Amino acid sequence: MFDKLLQAQQMAEEIKKRLDNVSVSAEVEGGKISITSTANKRITGISIDPELMGSADQEELEELLVTAINKVLEQAENVSQTEMQAATRDMMGGLGGLFGNK
Repeated sequence: MFDKLLQAQQMAEEIKKRLDNVSVSAEVEGGKISITSTANKRITGISIDPELMGSADQEELEELLVTAINKVLEQAENVSQTEMQAATRDMMGGLGGLFGNK
């Protein structure tokens, strides 16, 4: 039983490392603001078109940034959940012995 739990913990760590290498991105205003993130929800880049910087007021720019960040974090969460669900399905066969079913 302990081996199965240790294996689950190791798999979770492997997934976390793998998600650090998966990049997702989101854009708003036709690509004038672009945000990139890892699937572990770490923002790795923000790009703002200089034309937008000159023409948008602060409130508009802030709203667009919030929208873009929320979009990229949602994508990162979707990728993370998909990876975790796949790993859980793979492990469920191995966990059958944990509950007395071999």
